[in-house]
Amino acid sequence: MKSIFLALALIATTAHAAEDTDSTPCDGIENDKQTLECATYNKTTAEQLLKDNYQGLLERMAATYGSDKTKLADITARLKDAQQKWEKLRDADCAVDTFPAVNGTKAYAIAVNDCLARMSDERSEFLESIGQE
Repeated sequence: MKSIFLALALIATTAHAAEDTDSTPCDGIENDKQTLECATYNKTTAEQLLKDNYQGLLERMAATYGSDKTKLADITARLKDAQQKWEKLRDADCAVDTFPAVNGTKAYAIAVNDCLARMSDERSEFLESIGQE
């Protein structure tokens, strides 16, 4: 019986240790350098999700319109155009959002990264919703 409890305790300890490997730079922030690392991490993560959701949307459109090359080309061109315009709007909005922070400072970098992450997350949700059944 003791060996069963010992084995269960070992499994629980191992599982807890495995959970700790999922840490991010946003865990235990204590200074500006860590805040910047967290903001950069959030931006990078959000941009990767945005890229993945955009690619997923293109794949959904290919699955939906793949048999009609004209429609597929049309929707693909529209999506590409919309994404490029959204990127320009995002950059312009983040320039407003970060004002009056001075370019080149940690405060500016944190603000820009936070804005880019937030807007990328919002766009990801929108792209993910298109073409869902």
